[in-house]
Amino acid sequence: MIQNWNELETLANRFRALADPTRLQILMAICHEERSVQEICDRTGLLQGNVSKHLRLMKDAGVVACRREGVWRYYRVIDTELLTLCSNRQQL
Repeated sequence: MIQNWNELETLANRFRALADPTRLQILMAICHEERSVQEICDRTGLLQGNVSKHLRLMKDAGVVACRREGVWRYYRVIDTELLTLCSNRQQL
């Protein structure tokens, strides 16, 4: 059965958001705990501009969410299927 085109586009965006090793590295940094962009940079060794660009893409794909507290932005994984994947990764 062919699904709704919008559903397929959403799924394709999710796969695109995960199809980059840098984004997977960022995802692992926030998998179990909400973190600020600076904390993500510290954990991954990536530059702030690069991290922000990737987080924006993952946010647009519905993988992560952001909240603001003062000048800081905190990101967390909101895709429950990815949270399951993170949990399973710990067992590998």
